[in-house]
Amino acid sequence: MSDSEGAVIRSGHQLRPAKKESDIVSPTLRRRRLSRLLYEQREGAGLTAKAVAAEAKKRSGKTRGWSESKVNRLETGDWKRLSADDVHLLLDIYGVTDPAERAGYADLVREAGQKGWWATYENVLGTGQLIGLESEASSIRSYQSMTVPGLLQTESYARAIAVAGSMGEPDDIDRRVEARMLRKAIFSRAKPPAFWTVIDESALLHITPDLRDQLEYLVDVSHRPNVGIQILPVTGGLHAAMTAHFVVMDFPMPDPPVVYLEVATEELYLESSEQVRQYTRRFDYVQRSALSVDESRELIRNRLSSL
Repeated sequence: MSDSEGAVIRSGHQLRPAKKESDIVSPTLRRRRLSRLLYEQREGAGLTAKAVAAEAKKRSGKTRGWSESKVNRLETGDWKRLSADDVHLLLDIYGVTDPAERAGYADLVREAGQKGWWATYENVLGTGQLIGLESEASSIRSYQSMTVPGLLQTESYARAIAVAGSMGEPDDIDRRVEARMLRKAIFSRAKPPAFWTVIDESALLHITPDLRDQLEYLVDVSHRPNVGIQILPVTGGLHAAMTAHFVVMDFPMPDPPVVYLEVATEELYLESSEQVRQYTRRFDYVQRSALSVDESRELIRNRLSSL
């Protein structure tokens, strides 16, 4: 693949897809890409993290600041700030001399250090990793067992979810709802992601008459060419995703897919090819068990009429 075909490739490493003015740069995705590439460079050089740390100390002339754990943190994304000088030192150790490739790494360091809009909502969003990944995803597949996916929620429904989730504790409900609505801006991109969701019918049964606008919105958005909504009827019995809801996100090359799982107290991100394969297969099974898009739209309308 040449530069004009969509990616810059140096020494077998794809640094970044070709950029356009309309592209959204996700610091979260750049961070993951940079860490993955540094790991691949070290592995390609046949060096251990311990050996790299020792060589970095030697070349920098500093007895402190470099350690095996630091190299590991850089490769797993477990860092807050990353110095371009540190990255260039690692590239020296790995024998990366091509000016264009090194410039690509410098761009990744700069972009990974930026802050997305979600950083201002840290008090209600935590790390904001999910939003950072959504912002550049090319496709998103989601299974939801008890709620409407966040990207398809109306303001009233999002507020009801936030209030219920706070369990009566003081919470910044307004900011949670505001952030949830801002997430939907990804559908206004020049090339919005393909979004396909399977929603368990149980989620619809929990929608009360005062939240009927959520059902109306689902019917409306289901007509968009980049959105697919399927309902998994409760009469279908047991199925492949009974245990939890999940999201599978794909990205333009060179970034690999990511699976997102959410539990009550934490978020999990799975990236190994086997983990992604298992959840992709799980989504395919659930999708085949669900109603068609047209049948699902009719079911939503029927539920709306019953309120």
